[in-house]
Amino acid sequence: MKQTFSNINQFAEGQLLLVNKPYKWTSFDVVGKIRNAFKPLKLKVGHAGTLDPLATGLLIICTGKMTKQIDTFQAEEKEYTGTFTLGATTPTYDLESEPEQKFPTEQISEQQIQEACKQFIGEIQQYPPAHSAIKVDGERLYEKARRGEDVELKARTITISEFEITRIELPEVDFRVVCSKGTYIRSLANDFGIALNNGAYLSRLRRTRSGNFNVDESWQVLDLVSTIRELKQLQQD
Repeated sequence: MKQTFSNINQFAEGQLLLVNKPYKWTSFDVVGKIRNAFKPLKLKVGHAGTLDPLATGLLIICTGKMTKQIDTFQAEEKEYTGTFTLGATTPTYDLESEPEQKFPTEQISEQQIQEACKQFIGEIQQYPPAHSAIKVDGERLYEKARRGEDVELKARTITISEFEITRIELPEVDFRVVCSKGTYIRSLANDFGIALNNGAYLSRLRRTRSGNFNVDESWQVLDLVSTIRELKQLQQD
């Protein structure tokens, strides 16, 4: 069930807002849109876990005193659904960049795809994409990558508790993943291609759950903004 709000003061006291991030919006775009809706009230607004611009789905937004708990929400288990496209790789591991290396896919069997999943379940080491927001020497990796600089990537320990293939129509493979904080699904796509002696990139991604919160309970951004403005107007009347 979608959240309901009765007055604008609830947000200042501290609210956790469930928002369905639109395609091609940055997480900061969503935060900015909601923060602007509160003006002229000066209210703290932040998100608990970035989604890439090409991803959609659940974005947890915290307001007021609830922003103190952002790290707690960010650390919770996440669930994603999406699509890997086999037969090519991209520098960003997704569609932010053009496919480059290409590989035939007709030799890949359904059994091979299902078997490849198994090696990623459990606690594993994963390298983040070079085009990521991780900071090295105070600068985002993607800024270095865009300049063509070589970046030394360090593997991280992550946990994938569930990884299942839900559709195979080559070159597309749909999946569902349940994973720990710090998991890059773009890296999983690239590694999945390598496991098949092929190439793969992430062509669709949706966050469906974070902790106990589900995207089915979320607001559309513009609907939430309209509700905030209506409550603000009611207080002024």
